[in-house]
Amino acid sequence: MDRLSAMAAFVAVVDEAGFAAAARKLGQSPPAVTRAVAELESRMGVRLLTRTTRSVRLTEAGTRYAADCRRILADVAESEASTIGVHSQPRGHLVITAPVLFGSMHVTPIVTEYLDRYPETDVACWYVDRMVNLIEEGIDVAVRIGELSDSSLQAVAVGRVDRVLCASRGYLKRHGAPRDPRDLAQHRVISAGGVSPTQEWSFMAEGRPLRVRVRPRLSTTSNDSAIAAALDGFGITRVLSYQIAEHVKKGKLERILERYEPSPWPIHVVHREGRHVAQKARAFVDLAVERLRGDASLR
Repeated sequence: MDRLSAMAAFVAVVDEAGFAAAARKLGQSPPAVTRAVAELESRMGVRLLTRTTRSVRLTEAGTRYAADCRRILADVAESEASTIGVHSQPRGHLVITAPVLFGSMHVTPIVTEYLDRYPETDVACWYVDRMVNLIEEGIDVAVRIGELSDSSLQAVAVGRVDRVLCASRGYLKRHGAPRDPRDLAQHRVISAGGVSPTQEWSFMAEGRPLRVRVRPRLSTTSNDSAIAAALDGFGITRVLSYQIAEHVKKGKLERILERYEPSPWPIHVVHREGRHVAQKARAFVDLAVERLRGDASLR
């Protein structure tokens, strides 16, 4: 098997998390795929994968090599496409990730527009409220909320969101609105794990950090369920501004303690390949940046 085919087999094993699944994807036999990866490991003298009876995991060397393989294979595909005159038409499979609510509210409309515009593409959306490793999990593009910790990613800033406290008018009418974050001790608090994973909430008071320990009456791992409880008038919750923008606009929820809100979190569209990014990913990034920057709820 030639080197490029072996690289493609290795990437397929990583993406499909197994040799049998990779073989089905490539239309090859499992022994052929196993042999291709073994030849790569033998040629370089390093182990790329750790194999058990239940899983296949990348080694540290394998993680770096997988990224190199993806870049090389993308460059070859781009070169071939340019040669035959279809460079401007994105094609192929794209994998995108975003937080759950942000994905359903803001990313899905961009995906459907992208698919309508480029009929030779298909997209898989991974909407999860956790930090996804783009290289290990085969992700092409991600939308991330918060400060970026991985400097190897290519990132484009598209907006920002605030961490906001809110409650229904009915709750505030019955219990009054807190005037200071420390007043939350006298209120029903709903904790949404996606935004406030600990019981110590951060605020800003006259330009200085203020930390307040809260005691939630209701704790939930999903932001949408916390918002639902607030809409029902149960109590006060902290979520991200975009998540409740429509509810605030319609008067169903009210933002409170706004002058104590901490610094906003940035939103970035990120990808892995730098200037060598595949055309399918570049086209999506360009569209996503345009649409998200134009969204008033993300400013």
